[in-house]
Amino acid sequence: MKLAGSRILITGAAGAIAAATARRLAAAGARLVLADRNIPALDKLHEELPAGTPVACVVADLGGAAGCRVLAMEAGKPFGGIDVLVNIAGLMDFTRFENADPAAIERLVQVNLVAPMLLARALLPSLLAQGGGRIVNVGSTFGSIGFPYFAAYSASKFGMRGFSEALRRELGGTGVGVTYIAPRATQTPFNTGAIVRMNRTLKVAMDPPELVGAAIQRAIEADRDEVHLGWPERLFVRLNGLFPRIVDGALRKQQGVMRRFAAER
Repeated sequence: MKLAGSRILITGAAGAIAAATARRLAAAGARLVLADRNIPALDKLHEELPAGTPVACVVADLGGAAGCRVLAMEAGKPFGGIDVLVNIAGLMDFTRFENADPAAIERLVQVNLVAPMLLARALLPSLLAQGGGRIVNVGSTFGSIGFPYFAAYSASKFGMRGFSEALRRELGGTGVGVTYIAPRATQTPFNTGAIVRMNRTLKVAMDPPELVGAAIQRAIEADRDEVHLGWPERLFVRLNGLFPRIVDGALRKQQGVMRRFAAER
C-alpha cells in the first residue's frame, strides 16, 4: 500500500510506540487521525509532527463500547474516510494472577482485544465498500507464548492474534488486508520499572519504540500478513508452537526471578 495520501487512524496515539509510528507515517505523507484519551500528550505529539502534516486529533476512551462507537463515528470525518486502522492502544498487567484486580482484568481485555474488534467491525463496511484498506493489529510475543505473571495480558494478545488470523482469512479476495505485528519487550512507560529490572536481570533485550514504528510502517507498505520482531523471540515463538514443553522448561528456570519482580509492582 502506498502511504502518501492514505488516511490512517492510530489508537493509543500518545503512547511511545504509537507516537513513533505516527512520526514514520507522517514522514511518508499519510494523513493521520490520532486517537487517545490523554489530551495533553496528544496535543504534544501533534506539535512534534512535521509542519504541514494533515492530522486530526480525536479524544477517545476505549475502555467501553460507547467510546469505541464515538471514535468510529468521528474518525472518518476529517478526511472523508479511513484507509488503514492501526490498533495500538493497550494496557499491561504484571502480577501473580491470584492478586489481579478483577476490574483491571476486564478493562485490560476491553482495551487490548474488544476495542480493536469493535473498531474493525465499525470501519469494515466502509473499507469493503471502497474496495481496499488494511487493519493493523499490534500484538506481542506474549500473544504466542503464554508468559507467567502476564496471564491477562497474554490472553488478550493471544485473542488479538487469533482475531487477526481469522479475519484475514475471512476477508481474502476483498482487497481489505489484516496485519498482525508482534513486538518483543519495548522501551516504553508501558513497561513498569519492575519489568525493566526483570528483563535486565534475565538479559532480555528491549527494543526502542522507533524500531517498532518502523516495522509497522514497512508492514503496511508491503501488505504483510504477520510480523514477529526480535531474536531469539521469533525462535521461541516457533518452538512454543511445535514443542511447548521445551519452552515450559526454559521458563521454569526463570520462575523464581519472575515471581520476585512480579511482587514489586
